[in-house]
Amino acid sequence: MSHTAPDTREQASAQLPALHLLCNLGWHYLSAADCLALRGSTREVLLLPRLLEVLQTRRYRYKGQDYPLSPGAIDQIVRELSALPLGEGLLAANETLYKRLALGITVTEFMPDGKKHQPTIAVIDWTDPAANRWDITEECQVLSAQGTHARTPDIVGYVNGLPLVVIETKRADAGHAGKSMVAEAISQQLRNQRTEEIPHLFAYAQLLLAISLTEARYGTTLTPAKFWARWRDEQVDEAQLSQIKNAPLPAATRDALLAGKPAALRAYCQALWAQPMLPTEQDRLLAGVLTPARLLEFLRNFVLFDRKAGKLVARYQQFFGIRALLAQLRKLRPDGGREGGVLWHTTGSGKSFTMVFLTKALLLDPALQECRVLVVTDRTDLETQLARNFISGGAFGSAVATRKEGERSKATTGRDLAQRIGQGNERITFSLVQKFTTAAKLPECRNPSPDLIVLVDEGHRSHGGETHERMRKALPNAAYLAFTGTPLLKDEKTANKFGPILHAYSMQRAVEDQTVAPLLYEERVPELDINEAAVTRWFDKITAGLSEAQSSDLKKTFAGKRAIYGASNRLELIAWDIAAHYHEHVKPLGLKGQVATDSKLDAIRYKRALDDTGLASSAVVISPPDTREGNSAVDEDSLPEVQKWWKQTIVDARIAPEDYERETLHAFGGEGDPELLIVVDKLLTGFDEPRNGVLYIDKPLKGHNLIQAVARVNRLHDAKRHGLLVDYRGILPELDTAVRAYRDLETRTQAGFDVADLDGLYHAVSTEYKRLPALHARLWSFFDGLDSRHDPEQFRQRLSPRFVRGADGEEYDERQALREDFYAALTEFGLCLQTALSSRSFFEDRDFPDSLIDRYKQDLRFFSSQRQTARRDAMETVDYGLYEEQIRKLVDKQVIGREVRESQGTYIVHELGKHEEPETWPEDKTRNEADLIRTRLRKTIEQDLASDPYAQKIFGELLRQAIAEAEAMFDHPLKHYALFKTFEERLQDAHLPGIPDRLHAHPHARAYYGAIRLELGEEAMAARQPDEVDRLAALALEIDGVVRTAVAENSLNQQNIESQIRQQLLPRVFDLVGLEHAKGIVEQVVQITRLGLRPS
Repeated sequence: MSHTAPDTREQASAQLPALHLLCNLGWHYLSAADCLALRGSTREVLLLPRLLEVLQTRRYRYKGQDYPLSPGAIDQIVRELSALPLGEGLLAANETLYKRLALGITVTEFMPDGKKHQPTIAVIDWTDPAANRWDITEECQVLSAQGTHARTPDIVGYVNGLPLVVIETKRADAGHAGKSMVAEAISQQLRNQRTEEIPHLFAYAQLLLAISLTEARYGTTLTPAKFWARWRDEQVDEAQLSQIKNAPLPAATRDALLAGKPAALRAYCQALWAQPMLPTEQDRLLAGVLTPARLLEFLRNFVLFDRKAGKLVARYQQFFGIRALLAQLRKLRPDGGREGGVLWHTTGSGKSFTMVFLTKALLLDPALQECRVLVVTDRTDLETQLARNFISGGAFGSAVATRKEGERSKATTGRDLAQRIGQGNERITFSLVQKFTTAAKLPECRNPSPDLIVLVDEGHRSHGGETHERMRKALPNAAYLAFTGTPLLKDEKTANKFGPILHAYSMQRAVEDQTVAPLLYEERVPELDINEAAVTRWFDKITAGLSEAQSSDLKKTFAGKRAIYGASNRLELIAWDIAAHYHEHVKPLGLKGQVATDSKLDAIRYKRALDDTGLASSAVVISPPDTREGNSAVDEDSLPEVQKWWKQTIVDARIAPEDYERETLHAFGGEGDPELLIVVDKLLTGFDEPRNGVLYIDKPLKGHNLIQAVARVNRLHDAKRHGLLVDYRGILPELDTAVRAYRDLETRTQAGFDVADLDGLYHAVSTEYKRLPALHARLWSFFDGLDSRHDPEQFRQRLSPRFVRGADGEEYDERQALREDFYAALTEFGLCLQTALSSRSFFEDRDFPDSLIDRYKQDLRFFSSQRQTARRDAMETVDYGLYEEQIRKLVDKQVIGREVRESQGTYIVHELGKHEEPETWPEDKTRNEADLIRTRLRKTIEQDLASDPYAQKIFGELLRQAIAEAEAMFDHPLKHYALFKTFEERLQDAHLPGIPDRLHAHPHARAYYGAIRLELGEEAMAARQPDEVDRLAALALEIDGVVRTAVAENSLNQQNIESQIRQQLLPRVFDLVGLEHAKGIVEQVVQITRLGLRPS
């Protein structure tokens, strides 16, 4: 029996299989000769007879009757389709053609009654694929624009005689290793669009494909090579595709397809098609976008022209994401409201344009075309960016809107927004979410219609409180769709406001698709020398005259790493390292970079230090000093360095802050200065500059904020193989944790945000805000009997210290208890109000009108200021301004930067947490992974086990043993990895020695049992009989029940929770272990509760 190897040449492996599949998808094969006959010449690209044939079937309606097109109307349509303005450029010609296809062409007809009628005729029937002609041809030779030579696309797809699809096919195996044949096909497509080539063919083409057996990409007119996309179908599975591919061709089609081919090729194809074939990459793309019904949907809904980006077609995640959104929007709740949800597409994958595609699709959906759209964001620059995309992308209608129309679409004030909501008819309105604070208080700001769709950009950022609930109150039945690149994770899901995740596109998938650049992480550690003895002496000296409370307050504020990180010597050391690294590794590529700093003062110091190096130009972009930014404990806006920089750079230059920022970012996007942008919080979200190639991080980041920040350098650029993250702050554990968390979220995302596991943990929020009147009255009761409630001095004196002599002769402050009770009451009222302002039912409750809510907020501000005054009067706090400059100088003097130590390796960010076989890794990767697990273990034990002290103690000791064991192995990276990996699995399993099996499925009870063991001691526990141990396990379960009840009954009031726990537990625990141990156990339970009950 003889065996024949597969023919891998282009015609046999790509071109004929593509034609075979397209015929099975519903296209009609037209030989090159027949196609040329219909064209008339190689200069002509239309199949005029086909176009005429289709137009003769078109009908229009007049006074209840259908009429065919007159010869004059048909001629007019043919003229308009033939006369495309190529003189204005290929893109302009293509856009003209697209509009004529999308909108139809209006013709003039003279009717039998003598009247003139102007119907609009659809060249393409968008709703019925069978009403169109689908022709596919090969080797379509086209004469160049100058007539000097010809180009021959491998396959051209004609719809109603118009060449809407051009395909280049390639063999899979390249001429040499590392060469992509599909890249060559893309290059061919781009070459053929040049002015001197065959642009008259591409003036019609809407989809361009480059395919081979193993790779397939698609683009559109003038799409740069890096943006050609792959297709992953989320609805047609492999079995369905296999069935389509292996369906036998009609004999006539098969014979036509093979006619004129060499005998050997004919025989090979017949043998190939006679046996089952597996789907290939080119099959997936062809079936995904060129099935007739799919192609009509794609061209109608998923093509847009943008003034900046050019012509765009949707990527597969946008296509299927919008399908999912439309399906959700068509649903109505029992109360008549429209359903919403979350679109999670990783940062950098085109969410802004996804919004535009959605808005276009709404226009064309019969069930949704009457809907109005409100686009909500939280920043002016994002509003401007989105508005620009909508204006030029066709979201306002089928034609591109004017700039004036776009400006008119923005709500200028809260009152303007209120009028648009209640009385307006604008199809699209843009607004900042902050405007709802004012708008929602106006009577006209209400619209119960379900035909309103609210699109929220980055919904995790500004939609957890009052403004969001006011928006919900104004638009109770609207659909709310949140677009985010970083949805809230499991621990944050109580803040979720939008419903389930309807579609997900993760960082991992985006990198695999080459939609974004992969990220490479590198750690660089600044080595410091600190004179700790000098620092301690200074603190003791400077705080000698302070009270104990003030001294503690001061040390707590300035102690720890925060002050050290801002030391000028440290910043100068890092600045030199940044400048040298950028100058050597990034600048030669023509790329730019960002420096993320912890404060405005750090940003300005970095600017000065970078300027001193002379190796890299830089610019600072921060918010004005009168606004707070970051998490500084001390208001740094008043610092002389910050104020001086702002005055010199902005005020003295007589430039508006927004103009300075716009001009700086425009320059950053070009080839000149600045080369580095120094930022604090600004531009760590929503800043998309492809030239941005490296992010230098000297700032603590975690969770979705971290993922947002690192994505600043993942945009595609010709010179960028990967975005680089250089870390001076040690964020690798947080980065690893965040990437793993989003991987986990991706696996369960189709179920949306699972809020079921919170059921029973908290009572309805209405039981919390109903307490507000009583809490408010209690707060005022501290000031009963004042002669005047308009005199702030009387409030002050009610809380100020009054020292009296006690029975023992010692003086004490008789108002200390009063102040502490006032502080507690204020905290309770503030927490309750905060919860209420995040509740929709609070704003809908008529017992709490806006006037009362405003009074609550005003009183909270007033009493908070009284608390500050009382704490100063009682010397319970300290004026940081008197000490911060001295402390800063001390740190600058006593912290010496020695060198920046480079880490041993780098990490590919999207591969963090990815499952692979470690035996296949090179040694450096194995060592990196072992170190990463060790770091992750430390973080888990120190932070995640904080609410389980026993587990933290046991696993901490086990980790120390594991590290000692690893060090004893000397240099065996794979053994190190296996040791730490096994330890991590044990930690995840949470199997602890000394914990009864019956508690294994009850993590909270485990923690309480651990508290019992810690209090009683290991020796005492070892001496107990099995039945005594069993009673203690039962006690742990009982404690769990008591705590859950206390949390549920007191909602978010921590003081009441703790009080109820103590009252209920002390007698129960006392019966088993005695009073002293009972007190210790109960206090440990309270401490665990403070650290937070995490849903299991």
